[in-house]
Amino acid sequence: MPYKAYIKTITTDNGTELVCHEMISKALDTKIYIADPYSSWQKGAIENENRLIRQNIPKSSSFAGYYISK
Repeated sequence: MPYKAYIKTITTDNGTELVCHEMISKALDTKIYIADPYSSWQKGAIENENRLIRQNIPKSSSFAGYYISK
């Protein structure tokens, strides 16, 4: 919830990790888009963002010490 103001939309894989996507969408008051199976190109922007994040934060690290600034 502390990031609610920063979230405009969510795009995710077609997997079980967001089985409650309707509840999440309602709680965050945002739209959730689910990529078609075997269509990773539909998530190009988020995959690029993940790559940029991982250039500075190793996978084994926690995000607890990081914050989003306006």
